[in-house]
Amino acid sequence: MTGARHGDHVPNDQRVREVTRGDLPLHCPLPDMSLWNSHPRVYLPIEDTGAAKCPYCGTEFMLRN
Repeated sequence: MTGARHGDHVPNDQRVREVTRGDLPLHCPLPDMSLWNSHPRVYLPIEDTGAAKCPYCGTEFMLRN
């Protein structure tokens, strides 16, 4: 069987993630993301625009106030 079982949480299945100022400095992958889909840590500037996109995995981050 491929994929997550019913009720399992697969953190990397979210393509848009909300973050707060407490998550700054923002980097991808986040600590709760699955290791099987990891890539080198990259820091993302989100403070000025409120949005950032990871150049490796394409995850979009939105800064929640």
